[in-house]
Amino acid sequence: METNANDTSDRELRISRLLHAPIDLVWEVWTNADHIKNWWGPDGFTNTIHEMDMQEGGEWNLIMHGPDGTDYKNKSVFREVVPMKHIIYDHVSAPKFTATIRFDARGESTYIEWHMLFPTKEEFIQTVKTFKADEGLRQNISKLERYMQAQQQIRNQLKTDTMARVSTYLNFPGNTEEAFRFYKTVFQSEFNGGIQRFGDIPAGDGAPPIPEADKKLILHIELPVLGGKHILMATDAPASLGFTVTQGNNMHIMLEPESREETQRLFEALAEGGNITMPLQDMFWGAYYGSVTDRFGINWMVNCTVK
Repeated sequence: METNANDTSDRELRISRLLHAPIDLVWEVWTNADHIKNWWGPDGFTNTIHEMDMQEGGEWNLIMHGPDGTDYKNKSVFREVVPMKHIIYDHVSAPKFTATIRFDARGESTYIEWHMLFPTKEEFIQTVKTFKADEGLRQNISKLERYMQAQQQIRNQLKTDTMARVSTYLNFPGNTEEAFRFYKTVFQSEFNGGIQRFGDIPAGDGAPPIPEADKKLILHIELPVLGGKHILMATDAPASLGFTVTQGNNMHIMLEPESREETQRLFEALAEGGNITMPLQDMFWGAYYGSVTDRFGINWMVNCTVK
């Protein structure tokens, strides 16, 4: 019986999913090292990314930290990176494979196809047996979905009017509600727009549910202080969704200027002698946004919604 030399079904893994998020968000979360480190890998894994050069011939070097404390060094080389279309890379450390991720915009959703091709059937079987690559891929795309839904919901809360204001944005590892109920009594104020929780995120077709333990955590909350002259904002950053909170660096001063020119001036002035954590740029949620830690160690966000 003749075999089809082009048939690779006995040495490949495939998974696809319709993600309920626009393609620019999906692409951002896939190609930005500050995002991908938070969701990459099977359940329980964390990551340290040393290099992620998203261009043809660029290297991607990271260490995946297993839940049992084992470190797994990974090195890949990008073959093709076509924005909003596809990513192809060779995983050159063991186990070896070629990964192709394709993105297809479908209105406000994005269809993603994820394909892993191994050199031989024997290497494929050994990788699935040793590393449980098939289950790992399913867990990985589910982590991507959860992380992306949370990111989209959080960013949807950004102010949409054009009035300049200053606010303070806080991250907590799970006790935002306790902290803000305390602040509510201190400042004798009421929450703007109530409390929005992770459990309020709508589940899409095929989308995994938010872990039950995280559904009551705070997605977004605002509290006016000093008669509304200042706004405290916050979100929980649960580890189950790939977030990490470092005490001391979990607070930003948020500036929302009235013009792009003033936004750029403030950003450049604050960045002088400091560290840019996200370059000032037009973002998919419609804002001119950047973040920086100044030379005194203070964290700032600038967010301008004026065109």
